[in-house]
Amino acid sequence: MSTATVLLVEDEPDIVGLLTDFLAVEGFGVVAADDARGAIAALGRHDVDCVLLDVMLPGGSGFDVCRRIRERSDVPLLFLSARGEDDDKLRGLALGADDYIVKSATPAEVVARVKAVLRRSANGRSTSRRRYGRLEIDLAAHEILADGRPVALTAREFELLTLFVTHPRQVLSREQIFERVWGSWGDRSAVSVYVRKLRDKLEADPRQPQLLVTVWGVGYRFDPPAA
Repeated sequence: MSTATVLLVEDEPDIVGLLTDFLAVEGFGVVAADDARGAIAALGRHDVDCVLLDVMLPGGSGFDVCRRIRERSDVPLLFLSARGEDDDKLRGLALGADDYIVKSATPAEVVARVKAVLRRSANGRSTSRRRYGRLEIDLAAHEILADGRPVALTAREFELLTLFVTHPRQVLSREQIFERVWGSWGDRSAVSVYVRKLRDKLEADPRQPQLLVTVWGVGYRFDPPAA
């Protein structure tokens, strides 16, 4: 039986009641919030071990809530959404979510995946640290070392780096990158600006990038060195 507390962010009372019952049977405490503002407030008031977050919320999307949570906390977070499109899943995971559950899942499956994320989190500090040649990146701790020296990244730069690191050797178009890191609205030229910033901070020679490679006419690819 668990003694962990789950912050359940969901605006449909029937789903809240059902998931609360299933979580309680497994020993979880539940704190509920029904909109974006309430989720952030609840996270400040309560010591929670996991966040179960709906994507479509009154007062703001779950993606926005996730971004704000990741600015202050690495608490395990799972999206729960009626939207099962791959782009939504990839965007959620790129923002730092640990899992993405479509609402067609049974309550028992939701509870099982909450448990799985908490188990991974208990052992995850060591496995979240990755080495790529002269770089060492800890996604959970938001720490980067280059040749053993700390590298300071802004929250947006780290979010972009996380997207690349979690999709190694996969070509990502500028449009995909923008939607997953910035959202639907804004100046797409921000992608090239921020890639250049990352190269300046992470590449041994930013003029000849080896990690963040341009795929001409398409976008960018993260090319970690062979182990």
